[in-house]
Amino acid sequence: MITMISLAVYASLFGVAFIAATVFPLQSEAALIALLLNGQQAVWALIAVASVGNVLGSVVNWVLGRGIERFRDKRWFPASPAALERAQRAYQKWGKWSLLLSWAPFIGDPLTVMAGVLREPLPMFLLLVTMAKVGRYVTLAWLVLR
Repeated sequence: MITMISLAVYASLFGVAFIAATVFPLQSEAALIALLLNGQQAVWALIAVASVGNVLGSVVNWVLGRGIERFRDKRWFPASPAALERAQRAYQKWGKWSLLLSWAPFIGDPLTVMAGVLREPLPMFLLLVTMAKVGRYVTLAWLVLR
């Protein structure tokens, strides 16, 4: 049974995971670890909620990448030209398979933006990013709970 407290916990985890997938500095791993250690929610549900939030945040990056030329010079744009250049080089070198590193700190978010810039089809983007994000959370849960 989902109580109002559980709903708030899941909504908060979703929000943290969503924002963490964008280029804003937030750590969804810390939130997930705290909730796993608390033991009040089902492990599978926490992993699912964090994964969905994180993947959807990456989709926001992909959409930003699709229209980046309009916003690149805006002061509020969340990625530096240097970060975009590094991501573009990596993405061009490794192609869509670089999205398997979308979970990684510092390079994952710019890679998802670059996938949009370079017009990676959304279905392939979703498949690879979902594999990476779910894999990271499952591994993290295993390490914390073993």
